[in-house]
Amino acid sequence: QVQLAESGGGSVQAGGSLRLSCTASGAEYIYTYNVVGWFRQAPGKEREGVATIYTGGAGYTGYADSVQGRFAISRDNAKNTVYLQMNSLKPDDTAMYYCAVGRIIGSLRQANYNYWGQGTQVTVSS
Repeated sequence: QVQLAESGGGSVQAGGSLRLSCTASGAEYIYTYNVVGWFRQAPGKEREGVATIYTGGAGYTGYADSVQGRFAISRDNAKNTVYLQMNSLKPDDTAMYYCAVGRIIGSLRQANYNYWGQGTQVTVSS
């Protein structure tokens, strides 16, 4: 089993920043999964991939076009934690943000992720 806990969500004005955290626990995580992704789901919309990171080696990262240049994903393997730094936030970034773990490097497809957190809400006002 893998447990994921997101934190760091909140309300911010457009142009502001937030940093989300995703902390993983469980032996299965350490020995099985080496990719962490961030996803988001806005009301009435499908869940979409935002960013992904490979927790091994040099830490390959990937981003959705909509957040490229504004969001940055990073890792602290010693803490089993992945961060999503979100800058220049827009009202369109308003959504529930979820982290998930998988094993397909570079993928932002939900089907390639096996365990999910409960989510943290991000609200951006204009």
